[in-house]
Amino acid sequence: MPKSKSDKWETPKALYDEWNKEFAFDYDPCPITWTEGDQDGLTAVWGQSTFCNPPYSKVALWIKKAHDEWRLGKKVVMLINAITDTKAFHEYIYGNAEIRFLKGRISFIDPNNRTKRQPNVKPSILVIFTH
Repeated sequence: MPKSKSDKWETPKALYDEWNKEFAFDYDPCPITWTEGDQDGLTAVWGQSTFCNPPYSKVALWIKKAHDEWRLGKKVVMLINAITDTKAFHEYIYGNAEIRFLKGRISFIDPNNRTKRQPNVKPSILVIFTH
């Protein structure tokens, strides 16, 4: 499967709704509707219960930010690729967060064409930083 040319792929609503029911999100630092001029989620102060489906091209920066926000006492739930051999995974996630491996490949939604779905080329995990 070819690599996507875009970092803008929306989480399927049914998955988001399921996780939102469990975690009651009050912030998303990577909203699909983000436009130039909006506050950068990497420098913003996150909410008390944050959902983050970050741009996968810069995922290590987002993992570090999620870890930093968790250390401030916040809950952060991240949807990322299940790549467990990286420095960011071992330094920030492993031993600090709950990890849920998701069955199958998520079909993300193209925000420019909501009828288009793109299956992820890799498996996904839900990383849950909570106290």
